[in-house]
Amino acid sequence: MDPLDDLLWGLRAEGAVMGTRVLRPPYGLRFVDGAALTLCSPLHGDGWLVVSGAPAQFVRTGDTAIVRGPGPFLFTDDPERSTQPVDVLCNGEIEPPGPDRGDGGTVLLAGAYHVRQEMPRRLLSELPPVLVLPEDHDCGPLRAYLEERIAAGSLGRQLALDRLVDWLMICTLGAWFEQTPPPWYQALADDVVGPVLRAMHQSPEAGWSLATLADVAQVSRTTLARRFTELTGESPLAYLTDVRMTVAADLLAEPGATVAAVARRVGYADAFSFSAAFKRERGTSPSTFTSLAAQA
Repeated sequence: MDPLDDLLWGLRAEGAVMGTRVLRPPYGLRFVDGAALTLCSPLHGDGWLVVSGAPAQFVRTGDTAIVRGPGPFLFTDDPERSTQPVDVLCNGEIEPPGPDRGDGGTVLLAGAYHVRQEMPRRLLSELPPVLVLPEDHDCGPLRAYLEERIAAGSLGRQLALDRLVDWLMICTLGAWFEQTPPPWYQALADDVVGPVLRAMHQSPEAGWSLATLADVAQVSRTTLARRFTELTGESPLAYLTDVRMTVAADLLAEPGATVAAVARRVGYADAFSFSAAFKRERGTSPSTFTSLAAQA
């Protein structure tokens, strides 16, 4: 598993919904789910996404957009209109759009993602307020298939729609990272740093040291430390600690988790050393974190 797989792991749509009626101007839908991520894709027609902190984005049939939350955002035919929009949530039932969709109206597919795990939350820091992939991107055939199934009314249950939207979300994010790679993503292609990143994410519990990581890269410790810092902005061991603490946070949130068991699964020999590291990095003890997670 590489870093992007880790970030995308656990993303699940919760109540994907498409318009049960054709939207005709004037219209304005304000999404108020408070979701960490929302996928929006016009199945027919077009509209504007108005998101705080970003210019209004025009999306048309075939485009796929992802909005970073949790603040509300607007989907409208006119971003300059001042009339009150309708508040909506991504929790509707599946209904195919009516037969009058060809009259210039808009039908929108949307899926909300309430990211609760720590690892996928790291994804949010890499994303702009809104990103749009055009119709001709590599995920286009998947979006077209999804539209065809919805129009035919052949998806059946809500769960089927949610999982198809998951595929479109993951495909869209992967394509965006290919086009706009952050430093660590670019580092995956590096002959020295790439294997080390994959090794850390695949086996965070291993007893890694700078020496053993250098062995993975087949370079000296000095070369690895310099190259890794140049490409990612942090040292190999600092990056490893961050990965371990992120994995640990997700494990601590699982029912029945113990500090000792989690410590072993992220490479610490005992609960004491793990607890000290977790509190240093996260500002709270593992036991306190577990209690807070259980209340969430």
